Amino acid sequence: MPYTKKHKMNIRHKIVQSASQAFRASGIKAVSVPQIMSGAGLTHGGFYAHFDSKEQLVAEACKSAMEDTVTRLGSVAEQASDEEKLYAVIESYLSAAHRDSSEQGCIMPALAGEIARSSEDIREVFTEEVSRFLSFVSGLAGQDEDKSIALTATMVGSILLARSVNDPELSDKILRACRADLK
Repeated sequence: MPYTKKHKMNIRHKIVQSASQAFRASGIKAVSVPQIMSGAGLTHGGFYAHFDSKEQLVAEACKSAMEDTVTRLGSVAEQASDEEKLYAVIESYLSAAHRDSSEQGCIMPALAGEIARSSEDIREVFTEEVSRFLSFVSGLAGQDEDKSIALTATMVGSILLARSVNDPELSDKILRACRADLK
């Protein structure tokens, strides 16, 4: 008996989630299709029943990861007062928990460097997702696009730098200084 459409969609979702986490943790090129499928609890032979290529999966994983980030940060904002929504998002984004959990965090600091050298198709999807995040920030801040871009670039760069240094005190200091500056 063939699988239902719902079953196939659930399996596809599991694959995208596995890829999304693996890419953010290790990078796109470092993660193989068999690793992704194993992370989803599946054999690698079924991959092409769901995707034409790893590139197609990368694009979907980027969308999924940004949806997760905006949803998570949207929940943080909803719990704050109107005056504190933006700062609550900044606090959450520039936290040690976000820094230390790249597999669950925002795709921008995790993958931007690698995506800059990816195909135009992947870069187009990434661009759409960055625009989505900028709209989210702009909506919270009630600011013009330029201020939202500067705010987002500071947040992304702060996490990237905090993850890159091997001195825990300096990493914490980077996060603290950027949170204070953005407040």
